[in-house]
Amino acid sequence: MIARRLLATLALLVTFAQGQSIDLPGLDDKPKQNVTASLVAEVSAAAPGTPFRAAVKLVHVPGAHTYGNVLPPEIIGKPTKVTWELPDGWTSQELPWPAVHPFKSLDGTPSEGYEGTVYIPAQITPPATATAGAKAEVKAKIDGLVCDDKSCMPFKQEAAVTLNIATQPVIDAELSPVFATLPSLPKANATDTTTPVSVEAPPTFLFIMFSAFIGGLILNVMPCVFPVLGIKVVSIVKQAGEDRKQVVMHGLIYTLGILLSFWALGGLVVALGKGWGFQLQSAGFNFGLAAFFLIFGLNMAGVFEIGASAVGVGQDLQAKHGFSGSFFSGLLATLVSTPCSAPFLGTALGFAVKLPAPQAMLLFTLIGLGLASPFLLLSAFPKLVSVLPRPGAWMESFKQGMSFLLFGTVAFMLWVLTGMIEGLPLLILMLGLVLVALGCWIYGRWSLPHKPARTRTISVILALIAIVSGLYLGWPHVDKQTSSSAHGAKFENGLLWEPWSEAKVAELIAAGKPVYIDFTAKWCWTCQVNKRVYPDAKLQELFKKHGVVTVKADYTNEDEAIKKAFTALGRGAVPVNVLYIPGEKPHVLPEILTVDNVAEALNKIGQ
Repeated sequence: MIARRLLATLALLVTFAQGQSIDLPGLDDKPKQNVTASLVAEVSAAAPGTPFRAAVKLVHVPGAHTYGNVLPPEIIGKPTKVTWELPDGWTSQELPWPAVHPFKSLDGTPSEGYEGTVYIPAQITPPATATAGAKAEVKAKIDGLVCDDKSCMPFKQEAAVTLNIATQPVIDAELSPVFATLPSLPKANATDTTTPVSVEAPPTFLFIMFSAFIGGLILNVMPCVFPVLGIKVVSIVKQAGEDRKQVVMHGLIYTLGILLSFWALGGLVVALGKGWGFQLQSAGFNFGLAAFFLIFGLNMAGVFEIGASAVGVGQDLQAKHGFSGSFFSGLLATLVSTPCSAPFLGTALGFAVKLPAPQAMLLFTLIGLGLASPFLLLSAFPKLVSVLPRPGAWMESFKQGMSFLLFGTVAFMLWVLTGMIEGLPLLILMLGLVLVALGCWIYGRWSLPHKPARTRTISVILALIAIVSGLYLGWPHVDKQTSSSAHGAKFENGLLWEPWSEAKVAELIAAGKPVYIDFTAKWCWTCQVNKRVYPDAKLQELFKKHGVVTVKADYTNEDEAIKKAFTALGRGAVPVNVLYIPGEKPHVLPEILTVDNVAEALNKIGQ
């Protein structure tokens, strides 16, 4: 017995010295890779200052074993050691290791260790200053001895896992059963006086569905959609005396147009991982909308009338039996609603880009139903339509008055374009719209029914030349750029705004400075409404008192870094306003800002 133990001990000593497999005499060779190591975490996204568990996963081939981290004196072997390598500011705390199992050692004497698959856990804590939207790599080095019934060999392996940083932890559902069997995080000391970090409640899917519908409903009263509703009011009034089935059919077709466009938009968002309103980051798309609303507005103002056989859609939208017009109105309502991430809608869209495709598409369906519901309600209950004023001469004045809403939308689109285009190209773009308007005037002035056929033909040709030339001349060509880093600090609304960058925010927080970030875009109407609070003297005094650095993250042009940053905060669209207080989790403000809710957030500094 003593000789066998000496032989086993000698074999282990030689193994340690040479760092290679040593077989005992008379035994067959075995593969050297008898154990593999990997690293897993119970979260797919970690939150600043919030501990989570990670574990080294050891998988042994059948018959192989390793040892625990502590060996009794009577056990011959080598303790397994795990060394954690973490990003700056991160900390680790060892948790109890799994229980060892008995087995026979090389000399036949009882021993103990690990076999099969085993998880060695630890508690990992990111710093409170970790930047949401960033990524972090957690590494572990494993040093031990793996043996079977014939040989032993030392093994040194490295394992790593990359985690996202978010405002709150995201549990990895696939690994939840594994971590449910591992030691829990240690309880906080009852005498600990450290201020707890507040955790916002991940909302139920039922609430998210409700938010999606309400958000779509609220879009009807936003300035981006109201012009379309105004157009349809004219159509409803004209249809008031028709068969109820006809009116209901208009409502259903209008709803179908909205739903199809929302499904198409939702499919793009899911497939491409794009955020809400991404098409408005295209200068060409915005120019096309501006030209469309200009033409349509001139039509409503009476500059020209589109005949029933024309290609244009203006007459269809107001035609007495224009089902295609109702369908197109639904498409248009969706098209122009995207600049408005209304209250409730931001939460729903934030989850839509993270959910599985069927659930995400359900949310887009509910948003569409919310947007369509007012018109659908009017068409389903004709008594509500009958209370509207009777058709009459007043309608022409009403129609012309509604044209100014469309001209206002053109002005908004041009203002959006000023965030994408500067200098001479912007002037050329506006001159292109002037040519488009000229073409509409030529058509309306000389293409009247009482004019000679030759005059009407020439006017149509000249109108087309002017419109096509205007679209060609004004079509913007913009190189992709990250607008947030293209300009320096700017003084706006009584505050000095620094351009956003992930590195700058991390640097400011690391220096102990509170940082207020406004994720915004020129095409986002709600973003512009929110800015009304900043000139308030009370708020400006609070910003100054607490030394808050104000940062603008401009998402007018596509910027993946900015998108990643606000997505990590649980939002899928701008506006997003967040206050970073060193040592605390980010404080995300409501979609609609008020002086009171901004002041409430600022007053948390130093508490």
